[in-house]
Amino acid sequence: MTDSTFKRFSEPEIAAVYRAIHERRDMRHFTNVPVAADQMARLIDAAHHAPSVGFMQPWRFVRVTDRNLRTALHDVVETERRATAEALNERSDEFMRLKVQGILDCGEVVVVGLMENRERHIFGRRTLPEMDLASVACAIQNIWLAARAEGLGMGWVSLFDVSAVQRLLHMPADAKPVAILCIGHVEHFYDEPMLQAEGWARRVPTSNCVEENRWPDTLPGREA
Repeated sequence: MTDSTFKRFSEPEIAAVYRAIHERRDMRHFTNVPVAADQMARLIDAAHHAPSVGFMQPWRFVRVTDRNLRTALHDVVETERRATAEALNERSDEFMRLKVQGILDCGEVVVVGLMENRERHIFGRRTLPEMDLASVACAIQNIWLAARAEGLGMGWVSLFDVSAVQRLLHMPADAKPVAILCIGHVEHFYDEPMLQAEGWARRVPTSNCVEENRWPDTLPGREA
C-alpha cells in the first residue's frame, strides 16, 4: 500500500470533485432568488484559497450591491456585445442571438480584478508577467466549482471595456478588471455548454490537446 493511499479522498468525495468539474457550466439564465450570505462567504473564501504564483494573491473582489451600478455594468457589456458582433462579420447575427450575460437577473454580481502595484511581484513573473492573470483565473475557477457544488450557477462575463469598468468601480489606474461574475440560483443547469448547444463551437477531443515529448499537431480544420 502506497503512502498516497492514506492521503486519498473517499470514493464519494472523489466522485463529487469530478462531478463539479464536469457539470460546471457558464450560466446565463438565473432566477431572482437571493443568494444566502453564508454561501457567498464560502465562495469568496474558496476563491481566496486558490493557488497563486509567488503567493502574490493578486485577486480583488467587488460585490456589486447597488442596483444603479449593476445597470451601468450591464450597459457597458451591452456596448461591447454590439462591438463584438460587428467584429465577427459573417457570424454577427448568430452572435447577437446568444445570451451573453445575466447581470440584471442573477442574485449576485462580483467583479474580479487584478490588484494594483503588481510589478513589485517578481517571483514567478520575471519572464511570464501574465502569471498574475493566471492566478486570478484559478480563483475564479474555485468560485465556479464551489458554486456548482452549492447548487448555484455562475457565468463569467468578459465582454466589457476595461477603462469603463475601472471608472465605475473607482479602480487605481494599474488595477485591471478581469471578469464580471453573475452568480445565482438557476432553474436547471445546461446539459452541455451553452455555446456547444447553440452550435457556436464544440469541445475538441482531449487527444487533440495532448502529446508526448513534443507540441501537439495543429487541430484539424485550423490553419497552422
